Amino acid sequence: MRRDYFDLTVDGVGDDVSSRSPPLVRIDFHGPDELLRGRLSGGESDDNGDDDLLTADEIDVAFRLREPLDEANDPEGVVGVTNRYTGDFVLELNETATDVLPFIHAARDATDDGDARYRVEIDVEGERLVAYDKDTFLVYDHEGNLLRSESLIPSGVEL
Repeated sequence: MRRDYFDLTVDGVGDDVSSRSPPLVRIDFHGPDELLRGRLSGGESDDNGDDDLLTADEIDVAFRLREPLDEANDPEGVVGVTNRYTGDFVLELNETATDVLPFIHAARDATDDGDARYRVEIDVEGERLVAYDKDTFLVYDHEGNLLRSESLIPSGVEL
């Protein structure tokens, strides 16, 4: 699936945010509907023969840097949503660290209890397909090593 099929916008990030609500990332897909639905399908059909879409517990969200975080002015990377059980990519899109890391920091700052949360909404041509409430967002450096200090990892979770 082409990365240019996706547009990403965020809400709840920046200095003008007055509420402590979890930040929101909205991904709008502008490609063949059946392609995204197929990737978001858990592979099992319900009684009507329709494929069930993956739930929040069945997906993972991560950001992989393509260059060193401390050497580039605005390091580029890839945001990926994957099927937790198969490891298959659902979608990928290009973003920069200056777009992703403030989002993660806003998710941390949005709660008093230390358990960061955020919301992911995936639309097809502006129509809501799925919405996920998540508490994990892993960040990897350009060599594939987990950057724990930049990631959202819920308390009690061991990686």
